[in-house]
Amino acid sequence: MSSAVSQVVSNVIPFKKPEPEPALTTDIDLFTAVDAAIRDLRDIARGCDARVREQADECRRMLERAYGAAVADA
Repeated sequence: MSSAVSQVVSNVIPFKKPEPEPALTTDIDLFTAVDAAIRDLRDIARGCDARVREQADECRRMLERAYGAAVADA
């Protein structure tokens, strides 16, 4: 008597691998980035408590001074 060997046959379905996120390309210069940060800090400060508002305002003033000095030198 011969023993029957059963074989399992399966179909392997290849799934497409997700494409990696493209590297961020920046078309923004430093002056534009600082200007945007100043505006963002102004908006953020409006919605915060007094301690956070003071910190955001201090950071905004520092950026404004640096921006003003850089623009004057340019």
